[in-house]
Amino acid sequence: MKHGFVKVAAMTPKIRVADPEYNAKEICKGIEEACTNGAKIIVFPELCLTGYTCGDLFLQEALLAQTREALLKVTEATEGSDALVFVGLPLEKDCKLYNVAAALQNGELLAFIPKKYVPSYAEFYETRHFTAGGESVQEIPFDGRSVPFGTNILFAADAPCGLTVGCELCEDIWAPLSPAVMHALAGATVIVNLSGSDETVGKDEYRKLLVKSSSAKQITAYIYASAGEGESTQDLVFGGHNIIAENGTILAEAKRFAPENIYADIDVHRLRHERRRMSTFPAGDSGAYRIISVPMEEEDTVLERTFSAQPFVPENRAEREKRCEEILSIQSCGLKKRCEHTGCKSAVIGVSGGLDSTLALLVTARAFDMLGLARSQITAVTMPCFGTTGRTHDNACKLAGALGATLREIDIKEAVTVHFKDIGQDMEQHDVTYENGQARERTQILMDVANRTGGLVIGTGDMSELALGWATYNGDHMSMYGVNAGVPKTLVRHLVQYYADTCDNAELRMVLLDVLDTPVSPELLPPVDGTISQRTEDIVGPYELHDFFLYYMLRCGFEPAKIYRIACRSFQDVYDKNVILKWLKTFYSRFFAQQFKRSCLPDGPKVGSVALSPRGDLRMPSDACADLWLAQAEAL
Repeated sequence: MKHGFVKVAAMTPKIRVADPEYNAKEICKGIEEACTNGAKIIVFPELCLTGYTCGDLFLQEALLAQTREALLKVTEATEGSDALVFVGLPLEKDCKLYNVAAALQNGELLAFIPKKYVPSYAEFYETRHFTAGGESVQEIPFDGRSVPFGTNILFAADAPCGLTVGCELCEDIWAPLSPAVMHALAGATVIVNLSGSDETVGKDEYRKLLVKSSSAKQITAYIYASAGEGESTQDLVFGGHNIIAENGTILAEAKRFAPENIYADIDVHRLRHERRRMSTFPAGDSGAYRIISVPMEEEDTVLERTFSAQPFVPENRAEREKRCEEILSIQSCGLKKRCEHTGCKSAVIGVSGGLDSTLALLVTARAFDMLGLARSQITAVTMPCFGTTGRTHDNACKLAGALGATLREIDIKEAVTVHFKDIGQDMEQHDVTYENGQARERTQILMDVANRTGGLVIGTGDMSELALGWATYNGDHMSMYGVNAGVPKTLVRHLVQYYADTCDNAELRMVLLDVLDTPVSPELLPPVDGTISQRTEDIVGPYELHDFFLYYMLRCGFEPAKIYRIACRSFQDVYDKNVILKWLKTFYSRFFAQQFKRSCLPDGPKVGSVALSPRGDLRMPSDACADLWLAQAEAL
């Protein structure tokens, strides 16, 4: 359970209807299997000790008596394990039957949680046998001991911090105000649901939607264990549709109509982070709840969960293309509004033949189409200097031509040379002044050209560069509207690829494909044998790693050790662990040191759940100390 990861299980044993002794043996087998696999929360279906489909047999004393004995056997089977186990059964209290979940741990019966919403419609007639459970917690006698009984019970583990479990049963999730809502508001980070849901055409999709939406709205993990093989098929069929979700994402799902136990690694720390950042999620109020402590030993959970190496980029092609179209629309609509507001009917953009300026020009062309303005009113300026190669220069010119923009070429070698002479910069000293002098000259030209044309300077820098501070202050760092400010580098590539795949312009497609094939470089140092000598990722590190670090730091609030752990898992076939650690340290150093550049960013549209605008998502002091994060990274 290190780093907040907890392995959980949803189990569907093959049962016999009205045979608690047999069912208890099958449940015990399931507990043994789940514990062997490292599960700390184990959930079985509703009424699984008897079978959900017993009908009027639920009223028989013989069945109820044997069910009590079966529960004691299952309780004994948990001895020696700190896993929290939930098992469903009918329970008599005050001459009434209740459909309950028994919570068990380490040989102890911790509590009974009754079903609150008892259905009596369509194929369901539970009210014939069962009484609805109440919220207030009572103590009831069971096998010579006093056991808490009521819906308002939570189970709080001491490891990992924040693991608090609430329980509901089947129909409860279908109700308008399910017990899980109140459990979550009282502090539950995990909800378990013991279910006896039968299968009808299309019901599985609705059930899946309920679990996903419940986990998202309540910011919880949700473990749903459903009845399956062995239930009576007199009128109904049960598919064993087990589901484990976390904050709106399905982590595991069983194939229906075949006994299948499922496991998943839920992340309690991520759920806590999400609740911290969402000001509309109210502070926990557990005053009306009985909190039962469940001691758990903190262990290093063997992870089966995977983490996308490119969290900003959907893996599914159809979803990725949909995302690309949406982002291009957000970018172009943002620029369209800015042009309308300022009354600008022209735009100026520096084109280098690289990915970022290519995307910015594509977005600008889209915005002008939406405005009904001629693309010729877009001035694409190429400004060759000491590091410009023939390949990027040609691509910049071809791109402007293919899009119908007005191309201007302004060679800045002479201007930069004079400037260096004025400040005493040695032309052979290829240091930061040598590089930044070129970047600032280009920005000055763009600003002045925009003044002459009455246009806006369109910024090209992307979010990954902003995170690393890989921009010249008051150089390419500055513009009048930064259309790429919310787009990470890993996604820039896919946006350009999408445009190439969907445009009806063969010439444009060929240019875009060559841009995609060109190494990422600021081209500020002289080329070697006509080819790029300065590769950005050789200097600051692979952008796919930095985007990975950025996402899990800002979006999920993970600490360095956790990011390192999941990065090693996600990139195990790509980078050595020492390489990952090296660039992780670089990321933290640059991210903290370069905040001053982000504090005065130009306006630009947010496109995803991570953004760096000082006016929006990231309110971070420019002189914040990085020692805490770097110390953790150094300790790895």
